Amino acid sequence: MAALGACGEWLVSTYEKKLIAIHTKKSREPFVFDCSAAEQKPKDPEADNKSDGSEETGSDKILAFAVSSSAKLVALTDDTKRLVLFHSEPSWRVISTRWVVRRCTSLVFTEAEDEVWAADKSGDVYSFSVVEPQKTGELKLGHLSMLLSMTLTPNDKYVVTADRDEKIRVSHLRSPHNIQAFCLGHLEFVSSLLAPPGHPQWLLSGSGDGTMKLWEYESGRRLQSWDLKQLRDMPNSDTEKEKRSAVSRIAGSPGGQHVAVQCERVPSVQLFGMEQGTEERLVPSSRVTLPHCPLDLTFDPQGRLWVLLDSRETPFLMYTHTQGSWQCDSESPELKRVTEALQPHWEALQVSAGLESRFQHLYKGNFDNMASYREKKQQRLQQQNEQGGKKRGPGKGQQSNGASKKAKKGNQSGPVTKASS
Repeated sequence: MAALGACGEWLVSTYEKKLIAIHTKKSREPFVFDCSAAEQKPKDPEADNKSDGSEETGSDKILAFAVSSSAKLVALTDDTKRLVLFHSEPSWRVISTRWVVRRCTSLVFTEAEDEVWAADKSGDVYSFSVVEPQKTGELKLGHLSMLLSMTLTPNDKYVVTADRDEKIRVSHLRSPHNIQAFCLGHLEFVSSLLAPPGHPQWLLSGSGDGTMKLWEYESGRRLQSWDLKQLRDMPNSDTEKEKRSAVSRIAGSPGGQHVAVQCERVPSVQLFGMEQGTEERLVPSSRVTLPHCPLDLTFDPQGRLWVLLDSRETPFLMYTHTQGSWQCDSESPELKRVTEALQPHWEALQVSAGLESRFQHLYKGNFDNMASYREKKQQRLQQQNEQGGKKRGPGKGQQSNGASKKAKKGNQSGPVTKASS
């Protein structure tokens, strides 16, 4: 999975099995972490005795990563069920490698940076201590279906989790069994969540139904909703690609004035801005058309939008908001520095795999079995009619001839006696 994130003055990207951090301001050596060469899980003798010899192995592909609010900590998790914790300042180093119970889909640091929370594919959420980096995870809450996204609200008051069954749950962080609200309204799985900076009462959600919704999460009330396909001026598109274009990323600028939305396999980014009035609301501001489909996007601390593309020649694009519009800054020294630093690693990254749909298998299947039922029923009735015709024997004309023959025989059976006068 290809992903992008800002970590202070570092730009962090993941491709397949590697995490690469590149400094945007100075010509420093990039930090590269390869999961295929990382620490292996120690073998458990008791588990070996109980196993049948078919040990589950992972591919080492990175599934998710997170950056703390201070940009001093980074965590990643991979397909081999590692949870790796890093320090990014003053220099990059691995703090610990731990093991999760099941493959994870989302990671997030608490605002206090004392814990990192991990949501997994079975619907469970675990917390891992940062203060005690070797401590095993603690189960906090669970859903009945796969978790796809997770975020924390300001001041670590609530944990918000989203699952495959269209549900968004708002739980108290310190007592997750205590559910504050549900945010319900999506028609497909919820793939992305964002608590936008500067708006402590808001929650943004994106879904496989192609919509983004704005919620007042404490009450579960929906404030606004947008059909992103309509914003792309494609209301009547009949292609399967456009019908099923899940929201894969929602990112907010540091000041909370801008929101960028990326949809899967769509070569554009939809931007939203804040509109001041009797009450603040989000409005679509512009749409940036890209030369290739984006793999991921993020805002840096200066509020510039970075987009990761599936292109060896231009793996990154950077946009700045000037004079009310978003302009591509292709001459930026930071952009050139990041692109040049990534070039030596590009061949081994197999970025094209990032364009494969992450969510296609999550859509509900619609099965129209009535047509096949009617066809089988018609065949059954036809067979019954054919078999019934054979059992009944001759037709109507043949039956009348037989009846006349019986009558004739009856007349010839004896003389007719006339009554005497």
